[in-house]
Amino acid sequence: MRITGAVLERCGAPAPYAESRPVTVGPLELDPPGDGEVLVRIEAAGLCHSDLSVVDGNRARPVPMLLGHEAAGVVEATGPGARLAVGQRVVMTFLPRCGQCAQCATDGRLPCAVGSAANAAGTLVGGGRRLRRAVPAGSGEAQEVHHHLGVSAFASHAVVSETSVVPVDHDVPPDIAALLGCAVLTGGGAVVNAGRPAPGDRVAVVGLGGVGMAALLVAVALGHEVVGVDAVPAKLDLARELGATLAVGPQEAADQGLRAPVVIEAAGSARAFETAYAVTAPGGTTVTVGLPHPDARASISPLSLTAEARTVVGSYLGSAVPSRDIPRYVELWRAGRLPLERLVSDRITLDDLPAALDRLASGAALRQLVMF
Repeated sequence: MRITGAVLERCGAPAPYAESRPVTVGPLELDPPGDGEVLVRIEAAGLCHSDLSVVDGNRARPVPMLLGHEAAGVVEATGPGARLAVGQRVVMTFLPRCGQCAQCATDGRLPCAVGSAANAAGTLVGGGRRLRRAVPAGSGEAQEVHHHLGVSAFASHAVVSETSVVPVDHDVPPDIAALLGCAVLTGGGAVVNAGRPAPGDRVAVVGLGGVGMAALLVAVALGHEVVGVDAVPAKLDLARELGATLAVGPQEAADQGLRAPVVIEAAGSARAFETAYAVTAPGGTTVTVGLPHPDARASISPLSLTAEARTVVGSYLGSAVPSRDIPRYVELWRAGRLPLERLVSDRITLDDLPAALDRLASGAALRQLVMF
C-alpha cells in the first residue's frame, strides 16, 4: 500500500535540523504483514531522544530509515498466525521480544537478543524489511527503507511484529497510549523494576525530559517523596506542579548535599550520571536509563561503591516486560493517579519534525506527539 512517512536520509547532520533537513517526508510503499505481523494505522507517535540520537549520529543506524518508535494505533490487517483482531488499539514498543532466548528469560533485566539484533540491522524481528521508496512505474528498482527499532511509526501506517505491540482498551486515548510505549515504560520501569524503592523511600530523578518526568510521575503515583533535578527552570516548575517535594538544579543539589536512596538518571549524559551518583545515599541505588554518546566517560569513586555499599544499575527500556507493565500503568492512569497528559508539550504533524527535533535538542520539550 502507499503510505506517507518521515525518512532519515543521513546520520550526523548538523543542527539546526530545520535548516539541514536530514528528515524528508514523502510517499513510501508498505508491504502487507507477514507471518505473525500486523498492519497498524498510526494514531499518535512520540518524538524521543532515541530518535534524536539517530539523527545526530550518537547511535549510528542504517539509512535511509523511517523513524519513530513510540506510538499507538489501530490494527487494520493481520498476517498469517497473528492473534490480534482487526480494530484492536495497540501500544507500539521499541524492543521486540521473541520469548525464546536466554535474555527474554531474565524478566526484563536484559533486552531480547533476537529483537536487539533486528533493531540494529533495521529489520523486523521476523527478518527483512517491509518498506520501499515509492517510485514511478518503469523507473527502476525501488530502494528498501530500514525500520527504526521494529516500529517506524512516523508514518500513516506501519507493519510490525506482534511482539512489538501490546493491546489496550479503546478507553485509553491514542496520545496516552503512545506515551506508554517508551517514556512510561522506560521512566516508570526505572523506578518500579530497577530502582525498587521501599515504602517511604525518597526517589530522585536527574534529567526531567519525557522519560525523567514519566519516572517522576510514576514515583509520585506510588506514594514516594520525589526530588527532581534539572538545569532547565521551566522543567523544575513543572516537576513541582506534578508532585515533586523539591526541584533543584544540579549545582543546588550539590550545595545542599541532597541524597536519596534511589536515584534515576534519565538525561543521557556523563555529567548527569555523575550528578545522579553523587545524589545517591550510602547503601542506595543509582539507575541509569539515559543513552549518552558511546565515547562518553564518567568519573566516580570506586571506593564509594565498596565503603558505602552502593549499587549502580543499567536499565534498558526500564527493565520492562511490556505485556506485564503496560496494563499496570493503564490502571494507574484510569485511577487518576498517573496524569500522563501532562507529559505532552506539543502536538505536531510530520512536516513539523525538523523544528521539533531542534526543540528536543535544546531541552525545551518533554514529549512532542505527531498526531495523525
